[in-house]
Amino acid sequence: MKKEELIHLHMLLAQLKKYCIENGLDCDFSKYDDLGISPFQVHRSKEEHKQAIFVLGTELASMAAKNHFMENR
Repeated sequence: MKKEELIHLHMLLAQLKKYCIENGLDCDFSKYDDLGISPFQVHRSKEEHKQAIFVLGTELASMAAKNHFMENR
């Protein structure tokens, strides 16, 4: 992927993060927050955005799986 595409994906995942927080969903974004990178920091490297996407995607998927498990109890 090109850096611009990664930044766009990072932005979309950040919007999902914001939605989860605003709606009080049970989510832990501490690992993402520890990275200290935002999709608005376009000067950051392609690799840093890739890492942020991976961590944020993992945390969102974990939250979704946990919520799915709790609904099926």
